[in-house]
Amino acid sequence: MNDLVLKLYEWYKYLKSKWLLLAIAGFVGVLLGYTYTLLKKPRYEAVATFALEDSGSSGSIGQYAGLASMIGLDLGSSGGGIFQGDNILELYKSRSMIQKTLLSEAVFDGQKRLLLDRYLNFNGLDKGLSSKTDDKGLNFRSYAQGISRVQDSLLGVVVDRISTENLMVAKPDKKSSVIRVQFTSKDELFAKIFTDRIIQNVSDYYIITKTKKSSRNVDVLQHQTDSVRRMLNGAITAVATSVDANPNPNLARQILKVPSQRRQIDAEANKAILVELIKNLELAKISLLKETPLIQVLDVPILPLKRVAPGKLSSMFIGGMSLVMLTSLALLLRRGIKTIIT
Repeated sequence: MNDLVLKLYEWYKYLKSKWLLLAIAGFVGVLLGYTYTLLKKPRYEAVATFALEDSGSSGSIGQYAGLASMIGLDLGSSGGGIFQGDNILELYKSRSMIQKTLLSEAVFDGQKRLLLDRYLNFNGLDKGLSSKTDDKGLNFRSYAQGISRVQDSLLGVVVDRISTENLMVAKPDKKSSVIRVQFTSKDELFAKIFTDRIIQNVSDYYIITKTKKSSRNVDVLQHQTDSVRRMLNGAITAVATSVDANPNPNLARQILKVPSQRRQIDAEANKAILVELIKNLELAKISLLKETPLIQVLDVPILPLKRVAPGKLSSMFIGGMSLVMLTSLALLLRRGIKTIIT
């Protein structure tokens, strides 16, 4: 320990003798830090929060499942499919959602443009590329009709960059159902529009997926109800037609009443079926309303967005200290090498 203290003191004296060089290095580092703040473009943060209804675990079972999850146990409570737990956070970063958002249109500078074209433009990725020419160009508007391998590769690169560098989705509190979506970009308007669009796309996908089975059931019941209603109306018309055809039947010939009686039986049967179908239809609609999730948006990004830029004082301090430390390390290494050689 004594040798170590002596060695450190020796290094201190040596660096102290080089104070002028270290001062110059610190001054240069401060200038570099200040230059960095001037050249570094500011970034803008678009933040949105919303509350997601979670009816998957309710009652005492849900409470016990919540307590068990705090100690790392999974009681296997009622499933919510892809939207159970933190899966919805990964859904925001999925390629399908980001890609759908990028391929949507918005108004920029008075012109309708794809969000993808805007992203390529302000990141300088569209240099040498054209999105308005023939098959050799990168016209992403024809994505639905199929695009080239180069276009698909470029779109994949953009999606990866956004999911890892720009988009952040998290729950501020693990116990709550509030989700926070944050998008950071050099383009203020793009950040706001992208955040609004991806929340809308994920919400629509969530609602459609959660209610797909119930919606299909309602559609089938509605179709059957309309069909039976048309048959009932036809049967009622047929009864009236049969009666009009023979308004004063001969009591001695009961066979003349058979057509109208048959129509009457068909009308009564269709009426009974229609009553049951209407009842089931209304129950299905109520079930659909209960299964439709509630997504309540709490905060949306509002222009002007929060501007994030490196602080001048902190950048100058970090630059100066970093260069002083690097210079000190270089001096000590140089002195050590000289000592070994001699």
